[in-house]
Amino acid sequence: MGIMSFSSEFIHRHGPLTGAVARFAQLLEPKTGPELEAMAQEANRLTRQHFGRTIRMFGPVYLSNECINNCKYCGFSRDNPILRVTLTVDQVETEAKFLANQGFRSILLVAGEHPKFVSEDYLVKCVEKIRPFTPSIGIEVGPMETEGYIPIVKAGAEYLIVFQETYDPVVYEDMHVFGPKKDYAWRMDCPERGYAAGFRRLGIGALFGLAPWREEAIALAMHTQYLLKHCWKALVHVTLPRLRPAAGGFQPRYEFTDRDMTQVICALRICFPQIGITQSTRERPEFRDALMQLGVTTISAASRTEPGGYTGAGRDQLHQTKKGIRGEAIKDVTPDMNAEEQFHIADSRTVPEVVARLREMGLEPVWKDWDQSIQNEEVTLAK
Repeated sequence: MGIMSFSSEFIHRHGPLTGAVARFAQLLEPKTGPELEAMAQEANRLTRQHFGRTIRMFGPVYLSNECINNCKYCGFSRDNPILRVTLTVDQVETEAKFLANQGFRSILLVAGEHPKFVSEDYLVKCVEKIRPFTPSIGIEVGPMETEGYIPIVKAGAEYLIVFQETYDPVVYEDMHVFGPKKDYAWRMDCPERGYAAGFRRLGIGALFGLAPWREEAIALAMHTQYLLKHCWKALVHVTLPRLRPAAGGFQPRYEFTDRDMTQVICALRICFPQIGITQSTRERPEFRDALMQLGVTTISAASRTEPGGYTGAGRDQLHQTKKGIRGEAIKDVTPDMNAEEQFHIADSRTVPEVVARLREMGLEPVWKDWDQSIQNEEVTLAK
């Protein structure tokens, strides 16, 4: 990743903001209604210019809700007394095939951070298992060394997502009580390590509600600008997740309204017209629909945020953990018992309902825009 990584550049940065980030900060200053409307129109124009009227679709498959980290805001946090499970590779295939039958050809594999259960070898096997029917595979798991990512890329994964959660070092230290996630710089430099391993898409984001939103958004823009410069062969995607209700009952510390999010998305599109902007089912249907007209280019639909959420896979192995140590499987599992979800979703529309709404708005869902043969051809031509 070079002598100067983003974390060291960010932490030691002095002087005024420059380039696209300086303009971005100006666009985040308080705006009147007409000023925000002008931003929205410009964002819409740039989105159509660079992406047409397409919306890329993806579906998450949660592999495990085991975690060794104690994070105050997360439903998977180690100390939360929740039902947990790690799917077998065959069960992961079952969940992924459910999404494939819904139309998805891009699947994101998500897991809590527990290297004993979600190892590099396990991830390789999961990718290999679903690769025959999934052209585009991403991972959102605990950060690794570059050497750990390489076999996952070789197995067929093509994109990596890692959210910094908060770019404020003081807030970050307070939120992450225990576990490897406490290492702020290690996490921040993860996209660069993934890029070195060969991932062709890099996804970053901040969890809004932990720190003041303007400061968080400007730091996110700085990270975006850095990756566009230093990881220029990859496509950069940005996500703006807001805190949602989850086990543990953590409440947002700072407000981030719909208007605020709209302003940030418009500013991102205006200042970084080539990036992808992703929106999950954390947001209400009507609000998601509006954002897809302004700058959002990638969405999920009908998502479940717990392992086995689509098919019930793994319910016979539900258990609790104590300080990261797995207990015995629960013997008498009732129909209402499921692994705990990471957070509650706000958009529960079915896939057909989302697709129908997209087309009503004049947008076209894209299920597949990548195939491993493209990368194989690039490697062959380079030799």
